[in-house]
Amino acid sequence: MLIGIVVCFFCLQGYATSIDETNRYKKRVEGYRSMWESLMPTYTKLQYAGGMGLINAGFGWSYGKNNQWETDILFGIIPKYSSDNAKMTFTLKQNYIPWKIELNETFTFEPLECGLYFNTVFSDEFWTSEPDRYPKGYYGFSTRFRTHLSVGQRIRFNIPDKKRIFSRSITAFYEISTCDFYVVSAFTNHLSPEDYLRLSFGLKFDIF
Repeated sequence: MLIGIVVCFFCLQGYATSIDETNRYKKRVEGYRSMWESLMPTYTKLQYAGGMGLINAGFGWSYGKNNQWETDILFGIIPKYSSDNAKMTFTLKQNYIPWKIELNETFTFEPLECGLYFNTVFSDEFWTSEPDRYPKGYYGFSTRFRTHLSVGQRIRFNIPDKKRIFSRSITAFYEISTCDFYVVSAFTNHLSPEDYLRLSFGLKFDIF
């Protein structure tokens, strides 16, 4: 009888160990899935102008306690205008929305949006280091990369549950922006606001 009890004890120990290993495996799988799910964009965005291209489209992520932070990845197009070819742009943008006002069940007003973004143009016509044909320090700025600051306002339309297809809400916004080159030019050349400020409009489609 004593031998039977000992055997049962070891069997229970092995069973408990097996359960622990199974639970650890499930936790690892859940963590793996959660990591990949966190990489899924939570919205798509369209933006007109803003010093990053005439038309821009991309996606991004909302996060923070009240989704007050956003990170955008946008690709834009600059028409050829007086140049030979159209050009593509890439923008990495960080937004901060400090507070939101619930107007009713349908509309939410965001009275202040602050943005910082970095933009580049894919073209050999633009350079990172000043070409030798210019005197050293002639420009002082890279023509390929621009740093921008923006402020704006937004209003969000919350789509009713029964009418949702691709988005749970649509946000319309406007922004006023400027870049490092414009700021320096404004002080050195005494430019007027319309010369160094840019107005843009856009739509954000929240998926989650």
